[in-house]
Amino acid sequence: MSVEVRVPTLGESVTEATVATWFKKPGEAVAVDEMLCELETDKVTVEVPSPAAGTLAEIVAAEGETVGVDALLATLSEGDAGSEAPAKDKAAPAAKADVKDSGGQGESVDVMVPTLGESVTEATVSTWFKAVGDSVTQDEMLCELETDKVSVEVPAPASGTLTEILAAEGETVEAGGKLAVMSAGAGAEAAAGSATPPAEGGAETAAPKAPDAADAGKGRGDVEDAPSARKMMAEKGLSPDQVKGSGRDGRIMKEDVQKAVAAATSASAPTASAPAAPRAPVPADDAAREERVKMTRLRQTIAKRLKDSQNTAAMLTTYNEVDMTEVMALRNQYKDQFEKKHGVRLGFMSFFTKACCHALKEVPEVNAEIDGTDIVYKNFVHMGVAAGTPTGLVVPVIRDADSMSFAEIEKAIAEKGRRARDGKLSMAEMQGGTFTLSNGGVYGSLMSSPILNPPQSGILGMHKIQDRPMAINGEVVIRPMMYLALSYDHRIVDGKGAVTFLVRVKEALEDPRRLLMDL
Repeated sequence: MSVEVRVPTLGESVTEATVATWFKKPGEAVAVDEMLCELETDKVTVEVPSPAAGTLAEIVAAEGETVGVDALLATLSEGDAGSEAPAKDKAAPAAKADVKDSGGQGESVDVMVPTLGESVTEATVSTWFKAVGDSVTQDEMLCELETDKVSVEVPAPASGTLTEILAAEGETVEAGGKLAVMSAGAGAEAAAGSATPPAEGGAETAAPKAPDAADAGKGRGDVEDAPSARKMMAEKGLSPDQVKGSGRDGRIMKEDVQKAVAAATSASAPTASAPAAPRAPVPADDAAREERVKMTRLRQTIAKRLKDSQNTAAMLTTYNEVDMTEVMALRNQYKDQFEKKHGVRLGFMSFFTKACCHALKEVPEVNAEIDGTDIVYKNFVHMGVAAGTPTGLVVPVIRDADSMSFAEIEKAIAEKGRRARDGKLSMAEMQGGTFTLSNGGVYGSLMSSPILNPPQSGILGMHKIQDRPMAINGEVVIRPMMYLALSYDHRIVDGKGAVTFLVRVKEALEDPRRLLMDL
């Protein structure tokens, strides 16, 4: 059976890539998830795994070719992996039996860094749940990795004993890197006390190590650098010896050349950029009572993205207030029936989501983004809902919120919020948003100016509902009021559009029947 290998999703706003390296040739056997080739985009390098076990039948896109998203890269003959793989499988039980008879040591199993998500190439080892010598069962959690946005748990690939930890807590590891080594099906004593590898299993485990030693003495001619890296080195007048490669087998990538150029520039002009200012002197008595904690990768990414947003967008905030009387009355009247029928509580977020979707149709520039010299208008609403978690702020995306019912919105928000708190959100679930809601009111915020979530052009800040005296028809009455804050990119959204958007949201919330009639 023929299986197609296609270009995966490359990332937000990335539509094409260059085929950098093929790791397999036609006729070679491949296993499921084994790396077939490497693609290079403007921003990141993407590895393409095999979707099935079999034989690589044909390479459609050769190295150096440019391919679009979902383009055909190669074809596989599924299940026809040649005679070598079956022979290896048959030999495995015999090897295990010999190992058991000779000393009880099980087959060595590598624990690898899993796929971390689109455009994520490295992670930090956060916590090891097991120590060397501990027995583990298959799929039991060994450790937790922390990326720029999410936490990833690494399960044991087999039952056995953890014999070696290669990446300690706090170390940075790359996608596909080795975390630890296990002895499958063996006890801790046998794993620790056996120094001689088994005749077959040990040789098979040690075999991959040999190329590493040989690779250390390889000349640069044995490693093919990325096409874009070769082009940039030629343009900048650099030789491969002047660039440290970070790719497979020391392969030089485009980012490596950029780093080398930046290092050369800073070395030639050391006074061009001043170092970061040191913090003010602290008295010794105070220093003894301080605690220094390294920022998590998530917090570092949040800080960088927020500052980039301020530096890039012409950000401005406009305010209004909304009388929540009608929404609260409608919610109180139907919340029990709503929960009984749909199995989810009726909150305020669905009303705000619906109101924003209606307003975005009338003021589409708030739902647009800037791409170079173009404005990209979105004929859909992927609503980002900011959520606070123990590790920091994340923004899961509710896709096609404009076509969802109140119940569907509430279910989606509840499910995304739960996954956010548990650190289970994937990268895909936090990408592609066109507009964002941020509810600081749940923490008691009365008024604030939210920061844009690039490349979006608008974000609505919701705040605390507070009883305030209002003048209604010439009389002073107490009403539950909420301040609304719309931060927007003034490069694309004019003041008139921003004010109109807020007024439409206010009108929809103060008379929820307008939402039902699409007014």
